[in-house]
Amino acid sequence: MHGQRGLMYLRTGRTAEALEQLDLAVPRLVRGVELARVLLNRSVIHLMTGKVRLARADARRSAELARSYGHEVIEAKALHNDGYCDLLLGDIPTALTVFGEVERAYRRVNPGFLPVLALDQARALLAAGLADEAGRTLDGALDGFRKQRLMQDYAEAELARAQAALHAGRFTEARTWARHAEDRFRRRRSPAWALRAELMRLRAEFADPPRPGPSGALDQAAGSGARGALGRKAGESGAVARKAWELAARCAELGLRDESEMATLLAVRALVAAGNLTEADSLANRAAPSAVPPAVSAAPPAVRRGADSRAAPPAKRLSSRAAPLEVRLMRRLADAELASARGLRGQALRRVRSGLALVHEHRGRLGSLDMQTGVTALGSDLAAAGLVAALANGSARLVFEWSERCRAQAFRFPPIRPQHDEQTAEALAELRHLAQRLHAGEAAARRDPEIRRRCLELERLIRERGWQLPGARASLAPASTAVVEAELAAAGLALVSLLNVRGRLLALVLGAGRCRILELGAYEPLAEAVRRLTGDLNARAGRNLRPALAAVIEASLRRQLATIADGLLAPLLPSLAGARGIVVVPTMDLSAIPWGALPGLAGKPVVAAPSAQVWATAQRARLVGVADGEPPLLVAGPNLTAVEPEIERLAALYPKARRLTGSAATVAATLEALDGASIAHLAAHGHHERENVLFSRLVLSDGPLMAHDVQRLRTAPRHVVLSACDIGRLVVRPGDELLGFTAALLYMGTPTVVSSVAKVPDETAIEVMAAYHRHLALSLSPAAALAAASASAPLSTFVCFGAG
Repeated sequence: MHGQRGLMYLRTGRTAEALEQLDLAVPRLVRGVELARVLLNRSVIHLMTGKVRLARADARRSAELARSYGHEVIEAKALHNDGYCDLLLGDIPTALTVFGEVERAYRRVNPGFLPVLALDQARALLAAGLADEAGRTLDGALDGFRKQRLMQDYAEAELARAQAALHAGRFTEARTWARHAEDRFRRRRSPAWALRAELMRLRAEFADPPRPGPSGALDQAAGSGARGALGRKAGESGAVARKAWELAARCAELGLRDESEMATLLAVRALVAAGNLTEADSLANRAAPSAVPPAVSAAPPAVRRGADSRAAPPAKRLSSRAAPLEVRLMRRLADAELASARGLRGQALRRVRSGLALVHEHRGRLGSLDMQTGVTALGSDLAAAGLVAALANGSARLVFEWSERCRAQAFRFPPIRPQHDEQTAEALAELRHLAQRLHAGEAAARRDPEIRRRCLELERLIRERGWQLPGARASLAPASTAVVEAELAAAGLALVSLLNVRGRLLALVLGAGRCRILELGAYEPLAEAVRRLTGDLNARAGRNLRPALAAVIEASLRRQLATIADGLLAPLLPSLAGARGIVVVPTMDLSAIPWGALPGLAGKPVVAAPSAQVWATAQRARLVGVADGEPPLLVAGPNLTAVEPEIERLAALYPKARRLTGSAATVAATLEALDGASIAHLAAHGHHERENVLFSRLVLSDGPLMAHDVQRLRTAPRHVVLSACDIGRLVVRPGDELLGFTAALLYMGTPTVVSSVAKVPDETAIEVMAAYHRHLALSLSPAAALAAASASAPLSTFVCFGAG
């Protein structure tokens, strides 16, 4: 009776009374399935109140009892709650591992709970910054809830969908999802959940940046907060502040402490944007931060995880021992913006540094490169605030240091090499087989949607297994300006680091003992020119175009190159005079520029690197420990008429080279030969997979060699040349985190990678690659060799990445 009464209190939101009844029931139920039920329901209450240790103890005891009495459903639910404990503690890999076990159990004994699990899996992905992946998972959950007519669960998934859209910078979409969830919660008389949805809608409203004026001075990139406030009218920000403060009071009345603090912090930021610093300071002092251990998910666990419960979850709050990471980051962002507005730039930078340290610590728990690069998005607003404060200080060196603190942070962690895993190995083998069939079908103008669907399933499974890898925690410290300058001076190079700060493109030029900041104008026109250039280059490669169409493409191509050169190079070149070569640290869409094709850089050695630290580390690795006389590796993929002549010409340069051609060029043989190779040249069909970047690939005789496979190398090759179409393309995430085949090699520690950022005609690839290796044989550096090799092909799209 106490157990049932506690369950009814739990269903109606009266958690204190529910806990009282369940506490009375537990000692009276010495054993049996009913005790397992009561413990399971009590674990839900402990999760709601942030008492993770108590929640875990009850969940594990419940699972043990359920197992002994053969009740598989309760056992699976208890394991589900145990995994949610890991999520609340910030251990996403373990949480996802547990959720994977729960998924297999639910499929066997309780498939109706799979959408519930999908919702929690999406929350874990949101906590890792993988907003788009979380959105796709939530779409499946929404479909399941709709079919079962579980409208409370459906509304919760809508709210999570709003959060995913907000994190991805799709603010209108976020407001729409939040509004739908809010309406549904109100109809169901779920006031606490309705307030959460209202808060999400208000956050999206504040984050949505105003449309740029004629000057194009506002940032159109994904993000929130700091960018949204910029340029907003004081009246609009004041209205957001009033709504947020009223919402904070209503949340506090229902005991939603974290939501109340988040709303208060939103009010503080809106007041700062409105210029009302006195009231902002007053509110900031009321929303004191909590001294808490890491906790990730702001979304509370739902009562449906309890036994025999399908009712709407009650109002919940996390205890002071479990403040979500999102709230702690927002606290530091609000403090930094307020300090910056008051002219306290040192204090602002300290608060930003503290917030970024939280993100960095969180990243250290993650072993998957997918997640390490995704989690940077959680601190993107803090990074933007730090750069703005550093710029206001006026010191170019300080800005340079902050730019390095904020970009390509995943490179600071050692690569995690996954252990052998039968399930992943089987999925990879099937994926290779199906991908080969798919490629053969496409070559014959046949498409098989079922094979494509299965390939996507396998890719998802492989990614999910990767997400479960634990992190290394230890990381490199950011490289100092002095270290980078010393490396540049030794090589006679200058470095150009490009920054997109609120829609304005800045260049930091470091070299010859000086550090300067140059403003280059609006970012978006240059980014659009780069996108158009990529399209033109792809259109002219490998096709028999009609002369009229070829002339149109050629004219457009020249026009985009001129636009990029005028907007980017013209202001920079005077500052680069005297340098023997250039290191470029690009940003976002500008990572796709074929630097050697730009007017003004022809014949100039250029290296592209994710950050100055990555370049300096790669430069040192390139220059030490070179094995003399080690024969190169030459690999030729199938179905390319131009490959055999290319490999033959290189073999004449390297008589002792190891050659893998025809049926010998398998994935296993290539990976084995690639491991620790001094120089490897891979000529094959290539494909950049934008949606699943870890599956960007080179086609070999028995299937694709994927970016994912590169993580299995024990020792990174020292110098890799990828003579394949657009395999040098990158997906650039917030914080200029990179993903792609080329990026995978750089992450593994390969100092130099030469690859193409667009499709390349076969005849161009043959000529440029042969000339490149001839110049390497003359002891030119990789960047200098590529510059010399491209002299006869001025529109070459090959780029030297890493160090040169």
